[in-house]
Amino acid sequence: MERVAIVARLKEESGPRAAQLIAEGPPLDLAELGLVPHSIYLSAGEIVFVFEGHDVEWLVEELIDDPFQHTALQSALGQWRAIVDESPRIAREQFGWQADRSEPAAQPMSRSERLARTGR
Repeated sequence: MERVAIVARLKEESGPRAAQLIAEGPPLDLAELGLVPHSIYLSAGEIVFVFEGHDVEWLVEELIDDPFQHTALQSALGQWRAIVDESPRIAREQFGWQADRSEPAAQPMSRSERLARTGR
């Protein structure tokens, strides 16, 4: 399993709207997409969406790059755009631990490995 996070700075005073959007639930069936757990963290000024699954980074990028394949996702992204300040950033897991695993959840990738993998 792999994890990836999307981190976005919120516009001032938009925390209550972010909490409302979170309470409405995901716009898509996450299990159907192949996402196992999904978490959202909300602070006073930022929101962090954490996705987990096989090839999760590619899946998330595909959803973001082509939201028109899912009308509900397109609508949800529009609502988030209204309260997000600046472009969201991708954060890649560098270390993870779970008690039921005998090894770390993710092996850190070097910058050159990440660039080679993404083709950027």
